[in-house]
Amino acid sequence: MYGFEALTFNVHAGYLEAIVRGHRSALLTAADYNNLCQCETLDDIKMHLSATEYASYLQNEPSPLHTTTIVEKCTLKLVDEYKHMLCQATEPLSTFLEYITYGHMIDNVVLIVTGTLHERDVQELLEKCHPLGMFDSIATLAVAQNMRELYRLVLVDTPLAPYFSECITSEDLDDMNIEIMRNTLYKAYLEDFYRFCQKLGGATAEIMSDLLAFEADRRAVNITINSIGTELTRDDRRKLYSSFGLLYPYGHEELAVCEDIDQVRGVMEKYPPYQSIFAKLSYGESQMLDKAFYEEEVKRLCLAFEQQFHYGVFFAYMRLREQEIRNLMWISECVAQNQKSRVHDSVVFIF
Repeated sequence: MYGFEALTFNVHAGYLEAIVRGHRSALLTAADYNNLCQCETLDDIKMHLSATEYASYLQNEPSPLHTTTIVEKCTLKLVDEYKHMLCQATEPLSTFLEYITYGHMIDNVVLIVTGTLHERDVQELLEKCHPLGMFDSIATLAVAQNMRELYRLVLVDTPLAPYFSECITSEDLDDMNIEIMRNTLYKAYLEDFYRFCQKLGGATAEIMSDLLAFEADRRAVNITINSIGTELTRDDRRKLYSSFGLLYPYGHEELAVCEDIDQVRGVMEKYPPYQSIFAKLSYGESQMLDKAFYEEEVKRLCLAFEQQFHYGVFFAYMRLREQEIRNLMWISECVAQNQKSRVHDSVVFIF
């Protein structure tokens, strides 16, 4: 079907593609971020955002504002836009849009289970969950003692059920097992999403393959760095890598035996698309790696809008809006804590 999307795409998805491209044009620009970085208080940030599409979500918030309020309201805008698109979508776009939220579901499950392990209040944990990843039985996650119970009592009726086949064990839940569970679920989710996009074919398959491969490679690097110096064996580490991406399979074999950040760097510099990311870092440094990956991701997401008649724009828009919310959270935190000298450290400009 490649090359023929233009014939039939607009029948079902033309309206929504127009909507999402309209939303994209409302993302904050570099000029907006420069103005926000000059703000002295959170009320100044609110005043600047009142000239953007966030205005209606923040206008009734009383002073003094908190960072959590700004982030919450900006996220609410994203959720409203997502729900509108999901209501209007027909198959297979509706399934594609649902796939976008599964990552948030996994994060919410891990958040609740970890919080329960440390005896945190369930209601307090639910408030911290991402609204795009909520499902009906999420509150009952707190009763599970091991992976098997977690699946049998709660997750069997959720979209995450198929991803649990690899991590159902009778071991008790502890911090290490929960982190392994998160990465095993993410691996299964990314592979499933990748297969679904390949099945759709055409420009969607081409663009989403690139975006998901980048996500898989980034997770492989993060898993490697985070597991250095832990009891995770090389084989266990290898099992957590996704079975696609630019690094698959030879890069994964090399990453599995890395013992420090410089060895990871040596592996990644063999792959031209990732050379520029590691060129920004000093040797032995990993603190700025997240920002370098986010900047590369934003470039790739913006490129998705250069082509028409594909579903990749929906994924790209959601990710760009999430990055914008991360930027606003960082700026708000810096302003609230009077750390304006660090305000540019984690802001990733989108346009």
